[in-house]
Amino acid sequence: MFTKLTLFPSLPSARRQQITRDLLSLALIAFFVWCGIKVHDVVAALSVIGTAVYDAGSNVQGSFDSVAGAVQGIPVVGGALSDAFHNAGQGTGGNVAQSAQDSVDAINKLATVLGVVTALLPISVLAASALPRRIRGIREMTAANTMANLDLDDPERRRLVAMRAAFGLPFRELLPYTNDPFGDLAAGRYDALICAALADAGLMPTTPIKR
Repeated sequence: MFTKLTLFPSLPSARRQQITRDLLSLALIAFFVWCGIKVHDVVAALSVIGTAVYDAGSNVQGSFDSVAGAVQGIPVVGGALSDAFHNAGQGTGGNVAQSAQDSVDAINKLATVLGVVTALLPISVLAASALPRRIRGIREMTAANTMANLDLDDPERRRLVAMRAAFGLPFRELLPYTNDPFGDLAAGRYDALICAALADAGLMPTTPIKR
C-alpha cells in the first residue's frame, strides 16, 4: 500500500513559508534558463560574420561557375576552359565558403555549450542544495502525518508527545508555546508542548487543544 505524499505542511504559517521557498526556487531556475538562452544568443550572433563571408565566397564561386558554363561551348578549348574556371572558383570562393561554414558551425556549437553550461551549472548547485532537503521534508511530513491520527485525549499518548517536544525541540521552537517546557512537563501541563510537537511536524491538531 502506497502512502499518500504530503507535499506541504498543514500548519498555515509553515505552508506559506514552504510555498514561498518553492516559488523562489522555481524563479531562480527560470532566471538561470533565461541567462543560458541569452548567452547562447549573444555567442551565436557572432556567426553573422562567418555567414557574410560564406555568402561572399559562394558568390565568387558562382561567378566562376557561370563563366565556366559560358565558355564550355567554345570549340576545342571550351572543355578545358570550363574546367579551369570551375577549379578556380572552387579553389578561391569555394574554399572560403567552406571555411566560413565551418566557423559558423563551430560558433553555433560553442553557443549551445556555453548556454547549457550557463544554465545547468547554477541549476545543479541549487538542486544539490535544495532538492535533498525538500525530499527529506516531504518524507518527514508524510511520516509525521500519522501523528494527526493519534488520540490526544489519551493521557499516556499526551505525555509521550509532550516529552518528545520538551526533550527533542530547541528552546527557540518551544518559546512561542511555553516559557517553561520542563516545568509544564513536570506539572502535567501538556497542551503547549503538544502544540509545539505538532507544529514542528508541520501539522495542526485535529481537535482544539487548550493552551
